[in-house]
Amino acid sequence: MAKFASRRDFLFEAGGGLSGLALTWLLGQDRMLAAGACAGEAVTSSPFLPKKSHFAPRAKRVISLFMSGGVSHMDTFDPKPALTKYAGQPLSGKGDIVVRQGHPGPLMPSPFQFQRYGQGGLEISELFPNVAAHADSLAVVRSVMGKSNDHVMAHYELASGTVRMGAPSVGSWITYGLGSENQNLPAFVVIYDARGGPFGGPANWSSGYMPAAYQGTIFRSKGDPIFDLKPPEGMAPGQLKARLDLLEKLNRIDLAKNPGNTDLAARISAYELAYRMQGCAPEAVEVENESEATKKLYGIGDPITGPFGRQCLIARRLAERGVRFIQLYHGGLGNQNTDTWDAHGDVKSNHTQHAAEVDVPMAGLLTDLKSRGLLDDTLVVWQSEFGRMPISQRGLGRDHNPGAMSIWMAGARIQGGQAIGASDEFGYKAEQQVVTVNDLHATILHLLGMDHTKLTYAYQGRNMRLTDVYGEVIPQLAG
Repeated sequence: MAKFASRRDFLFEAGGGLSGLALTWLLGQDRMLAAGACAGEAVTSSPFLPKKSHFAPRAKRVISLFMSGGVSHMDTFDPKPALTKYAGQPLSGKGDIVVRQGHPGPLMPSPFQFQRYGQGGLEISELFPNVAAHADSLAVVRSVMGKSNDHVMAHYELASGTVRMGAPSVGSWITYGLGSENQNLPAFVVIYDARGGPFGGPANWSSGYMPAAYQGTIFRSKGDPIFDLKPPEGMAPGQLKARLDLLEKLNRIDLAKNPGNTDLAARISAYELAYRMQGCAPEAVEVENESEATKKLYGIGDPITGPFGRQCLIARRLAERGVRFIQLYHGGLGNQNTDTWDAHGDVKSNHTQHAAEVDVPMAGLLTDLKSRGLLDDTLVVWQSEFGRMPISQRGLGRDHNPGAMSIWMAGARIQGGQAIGASDEFGYKAEQQVVTVNDLHATILHLLGMDHTKLTYAYQGRNMRLTDVYGEVIPQLAG
């Protein structure tokens, strides 16, 4: 049985219920894995069988890199010289200034230097020298805005398009719409920081009102990535087989009596997937088998870059094996003030620490995907739940700011080396070509070959959408 360090750990791990159902050693003794499902055994019944896209896709899969805690855009990918020019003066002419935790100070310049990179001259902070080497592959959107300055609600908006708990996540919508290229691994995998899960917990990868089978499956970033992949000690194959045969029979009886119970259907689907995972999943996450050069590329072996490097390398291995949506979180709730990007006290020390943890691994991921021919049909998205304020907080920190944030995309044959949209001169509000989270989601779906207005799910008498009744594809990324 898995052991949890705290009640919080238990709740986070419980959110990956599908993987926790994998009594896979027993399952591997029976019909579905005997010949080796990884070798291509046909799967005829699964919610993740591949489906046709609405039109020709530019990407087959998504790797989402989520920096939990709120990254300061004006200290990373959106330089603001006006903050230096007017340093120490109050932020005026912007109406009422809304802060989350109080202690608003004057305008504060970035403590980091910016430099132009690549043929497009994209300006990037000194925090990301290795990612900056890929400037000509990055499209930075500097005019994204959200609706909430609360961590949890802002996480939910980026995850599901709404600040309310209970809506299906982006990964759920994508796997519902497209299925998966690999029936022997989960279609939607979540790997979060070894220090703890993100703000908002499992609701970030929930399937909401969709069938439970579409929720994300947790792979751990340290230790054995998948719980219960080996048999319990001291239990003979015959005992396990008898128990599981009875459990499946009871589940089928319950499902026949309650055909609308998606939890039961998901449980049965999970058992069937577990048969196949037993032969495929261990190899898929075995980063130790990679070459020393590859591990070095991701920073594995270094205590600073190693943890996120391992997450990124597992993501590449899953991507090349056909997993449709891979969600990585950096920043965990072990200690909110130091283990996330939530820089209320000192933005320089906070962002220096966390950028050092992710810069090499993210650059390594882009390099590796490109060298393997995967970047052209893999969409990599870097994002956070909101930006930060241009004014100081408690002297050296910055408060939450949903009015402006920066995200970047790479891969999927998008035009790199470009900055899209702009925030105002101080970075307080998105100003030119304002991009909402609905627009961002519409663009991701578009790159996967799906029209966001046609990807619907009937619920309570209405055809629901990831983008609700909103959303416009970002034109610079669509062509």
